[in-house]
Amino acid sequence: MIYNNHLGRRKLKTISRKTLYCYQQQTFRLKAENRLRNPQQAVEFVNERGFIFFWPVKGTHFPSLWGAVAGDRPVADKHNDPGHVSWGWKDSMLDKHVWYYARILKKKNTFVSLETIPYFYALSPNYGEPEVDLQDQYDQGLLPQEAKLVFDALVRRGPLDTISLRKESHLSGSTSQAPFNHALEILQQQLKVLPVAISEAGAWKYAFVYDLTHRYYPDLIDRSREISEPAAMQHLLMLYAQTMGAFQVKQAVSLFKWEINQVERVLKHLLEAKIVVDDVSILTEPGVYYSLPVLLD
Repeated sequence: MIYNNHLGRRKLKTISRKTLYCYQQQTFRLKAENRLRNPQQAVEFVNERGFIFFWPVKGTHFPSLWGAVAGDRPVADKHNDPGHVSWGWKDSMLDKHVWYYARILKKKNTFVSLETIPYFYALSPNYGEPEVDLQDQYDQGLLPQEAKLVFDALVRRGPLDTISLRKESHLSGSTSQAPFNHALEILQQQLKVLPVAISEAGAWKYAFVYDLTHRYYPDLIDRSREISEPAAMQHLLMLYAQTMGAFQVKQAVSLFKWEINQVERVLKHLLEAKIVVDDVSILTEPGVYYSLPVLLD
């Protein structure tokens, strides 16, 4: 019998490290025979998982497009590395409306399937009138001025490449680069703005073109309107569980940036639905996990 201050005196179920490793090799597409070979397979992978990262994120164990193409290895510095074909796929698909791509989770580039993005949108501070919502946030001191300037420029002028967007936002000065980048990061995290194409603008002849989320995906507001916050969290955490196989509460908190009591409340519903089981130990690993029932030894 194992004693844990949070769980009380309970007998933990067990999963071998090998079992979890083999499961994640499949869901992360890390095995050579399961890796992605073309852009259409990349879209199918995002649809299969619901959401993934573009590149591996340090300190966060979660699938990425890079890993599903190149395997479980660091992103290569050499531009001619075969794994960098994933970069070209991403760029070529930006304007195809096949997924939602922006800096969302962990402030990193994230692919979200079109079926899943309404659940993220339901958790965002957008309530149906984007211009009004943003103005309200700004008036309450919840957004920096630079975020409003960037958003307003896109409202006025339509999609803009990064160089033009800085100019139209009056943030083209050398001291404005960091505030501009921070504003773009906030607007992407809140699902207000996203990159939608590549332009040959600037000295490097490579720049993102940005647009307003509600203009690029005009049906997203209606698709998310009837999704409650608890339902959105349950769906996203279920997808996370199906990808990971087993996970700890702190890992989910870190990825989604939800409060720990919110995660625990959602997990209670997943337990009741028998989607996950609790009190799980992974042999040789510290801590207590939640797991898919199918993984139990």
